[in-house]
Amino acid sequence: MPELFAEACCNFPRPVSFKTIAVSAFPRPLPDSYMPAFLVGEGYAKVLALTHNVPLYRISHQENHILAGIWSAGGPKSANFLAVHLSGGTTEIVKVSADANKADSSRLSTEIIGRSQDIHAGQLIDRIGVLLGLSFPAGPQLEALAALYRDQAVKIPVSIREATVSFTGPETHVRKLIAQGTDRGAIAAGVELCISKAVTAMINHAVINTGLTEVLLVGGVMANRFIRNYLLEHLEHTGVARLYFPDNIYSPDNATGAAYFALNAGQTPL
Repeated sequence: MPELFAEACCNFPRPVSFKTIAVSAFPRPLPDSYMPAFLVGEGYAKVLALTHNVPLYRISHQENHILAGIWSAGGPKSANFLAVHLSGGTTEIVKVSADANKADSSRLSTEIIGRSQDIHAGQLIDRIGVLLGLSFPAGPQLEALAALYRDQAVKIPVSIREATVSFTGPETHVRKLIAQGTDRGAIAAGVELCISKAVTAMINHAVINTGLTEVLLVGGVMANRFIRNYLLEHLEHTGVARLYFPDNIYSPDNATGAAYFALNAGQTPL
């Protein structure tokens, strides 16, 4: 962190001046949400807020992802919408709304509509990628390998019940395929297709049961171009939903959502 902070400060005008600071301080916008990994960043934010005598806002990691997505994708602008968060640590589809009950009305409230009941989409990609001889994290390499074998993608069954998905079954199935000597590229393409079908089914169920048709898609897995195009073809082009994708560099973990929150803190809407 000291090295990253020094590098960041080189890009700031001198003297450095802050008006407001926001930080991802916990995983989800829930009272009992906690994870030690967020303490380092929060500590830096507290010191900056104290030394510059400016307000500090603590938001959740999930809010940060959603706000970064809204900023980059230019929407959704509705008061209520759906968000899909796919990463190595999260596989969820949530209903998002402004939380009028919180002291800062710019905060977001999320209600889980569906999720993975075991491992996450990003974990599946990384685990299979490593088994295929790719380095960790495996996302970009698996995507590059799969691109050469689109027409040879193997079928990988996945269990989906309403908006709940299980990815341990696909992992077990792929392990068997690898043991049988199935082509690495065909497996990589199959993994992408498996995740794409699962997410499509989750969104379809959420749209039907909430009536919301605007969907924001964030998280590192959503940087995968094949998955993005598959969802566009099967959801937006068919009129099921309007999809919003942030730029690829704002799909994985980043601090843009926190900065966007700080810029708009206290204002409604964001």
